[in-house]
Amino acid sequence: MGGFLFGYDWVVIGGAKPFYERFFGITGSPAAQGWAMSCALVGCLAGAAISGILSDRYGRKKLLMLSALLFLLSAGFTGAAHSFNSFIVYRIIGGIGIGLASNLSPMYIAEVTPAHLRGKYVSINQLTLVIGILAAQLFNWWIAEPVPAGASDEMILQSWNGQTGWRIMFWAALVPSALFLLLLVWLPESPRWLATRGFGEKARQVLGRIGGAAHAEDELQAIVRTAAADDRLHWKQVLQPGISSILLLGVVIAAFQQWCGINVIFNYAEEVFAAAGYGVSDILFNIVITGGVNLVFTLVAMYTVDRWGRRALMLMGAGGLALIYAIMGALYYMQLSGWPLLLLVVVAIACYAMSLAPVTWVVLSEIFPNRLRGSMMAIATLSLWAASFGLTYTFPLLNSALGAAGTFWGYGIICLAGLLFIRAYLPETKGKTLEEIESGVSAPHALQPPSLRGPQGFGGEPG
Repeated sequence: MGGFLFGYDWVVIGGAKPFYERFFGITGSPAAQGWAMSCALVGCLAGAAISGILSDRYGRKKLLMLSALLFLLSAGFTGAAHSFNSFIVYRIIGGIGIGLASNLSPMYIAEVTPAHLRGKYVSINQLTLVIGILAAQLFNWWIAEPVPAGASDEMILQSWNGQTGWRIMFWAALVPSALFLLLLVWLPESPRWLATRGFGEKARQVLGRIGGAAHAEDELQAIVRTAAADDRLHWKQVLQPGISSILLLGVVIAAFQQWCGINVIFNYAEEVFAAAGYGVSDILFNIVITGGVNLVFTLVAMYTVDRWGRRALMLMGAGGLALIYAIMGALYYMQLSGWPLLLLVVVAIACYAMSLAPVTWVVLSEIFPNRLRGSMMAIATLSLWAASFGLTYTFPLLNSALGAAGTFWGYGIICLAGLLFIRAYLPETKGKTLEEIESGVSAPHALQPPSLRGPQGFGGEPG
């Protein structure tokens, strides 16, 4: 449910955009348009910043409940906003909920899941995120009444869409937000958090529910061993070789997941498809198509992540997007429109959905030490949301200055740089327990090229 609400709240604004912009009178201001789209990301930054310290201190469950409450507040009051400033405030509140959920949901799943299933199960968070995206796209399409071709801003403002429809798009999140809060009542606390905070018996009970008594005993012993080593970890040591290098890896990968550029298609679908020659109603339908493709290829990622591995999928995603953006930029430059561009957008989303979108969260949930996982993952998630804010805020400005062709070529260059970084530094982690990964992560050579770490990825003797 955390992933679902993350996806819904993040994308619902894209379908409401043609209507709330007329309502608030910001259609002629790229800066105001960018702020309306990106303000929630300020909240995401705040949510990610507080999630690490607070979840390490108070546990994962309490912070997830706070996230659910913030989603409820945002859904109700954003839809009721009658001024641009109040709209911004409640979008930021929703952003804090996203920031909390985006960090804690995959981390919690990783901490309760056996090693051989962890990639698939953490990918469930991405699957529900994608279902949330598709739900927002479908609701936006169903709620919005058809817009006549060539309708003026005043006609759209005075229509049902411009006065009421965009509000219902936000209010639809009230039901899943309440359900999220209700279901959290039955959620057990993370056994790894319990064990590192001295609640060994409670941790054993949760682990026993997951995999039986033998699994619980084995996992608890491994957690205790790494916790003893983690007792020597303080924030000063985060700056030392090994720990600092793995934090840098997480920060760069998290930022790259956003700066690869795919999310402008979800957040700025109106501009992307308008540049390809589509009207408002056609744009809403095309967005639904992209959401369906996103869902299908997320399922593909769930099947492949524990088979092909994290590194192979990340390389495929970065290289594939670089090539697709090069072609998209060329089509925009030649002023070609219609279905060829729609096809390329669909292929780009498919490539992203089975690689960078889910696998980034899998990697981030795996690579940090148990005792510092909450705080270090919060830093990486903070990097992700800072990159997302930069991407979302700058797209209207870049699109205005460089045109669609130059903007997508720029994203292609970023994808090429990401490909080179992943190829040089990202090792393979599939099939390892979190404690096995941790024992290798702290090795001084952890951020050397994978070829220097031997066949086991993190740790092991240099090959």
